[in-house]
Amino acid sequence: MTTIIRQYKESDLDGVMASWESASKVAHPFLLEEFLETERYNIPNVYLPNTDTWVAEVAGKVVGFIALMGNEVGAIFLDPMFQGAGIGRSLMDKAQELHETLEVEVFEANSIGRKFYDRYGFEPLAESIHAPTGQAVLRLKFVSK
Repeated sequence: MTTIIRQYKESDLDGVMASWESASKVAHPFLLEEFLETERYNIPNVYLPNTDTWVAEVAGKVVGFIALMGNEVGAIFLDPMFQGAGIGRSLMDKAQELHETLEVEVFEANSIGRKFYDRYGFEPLAESIHAPTGQAVLRLKFVSK
């Protein structure tokens, strides 16, 4: 299975939204539908126009993406059917290639995301509460060695 990591273009929106939706259901079952509905609007209208976004494409289909705001990983989502195949790592490698130091916030209750960041080498920086959801979030940092 060959994966292509390339810059996002507008025609990728359906694939980005599908991968976000399917991955979010698995990683964030604790989020309320009201918050997810807001995010469904924000992704194409607020986030994508303001981030450096890269997609993972397999057999001509977008299966995941990473959105960067400078060295901040604003989002990384991968269709659960493709998780565990190194595609998430390839997306993070692209981010790391662009920025030596990376930071990310992950919901404490997102064990899938926390495990991924831990395996990649992120280290804890701080803990806070995500105001829109009331959920605890961990701020993590990766520094290339």
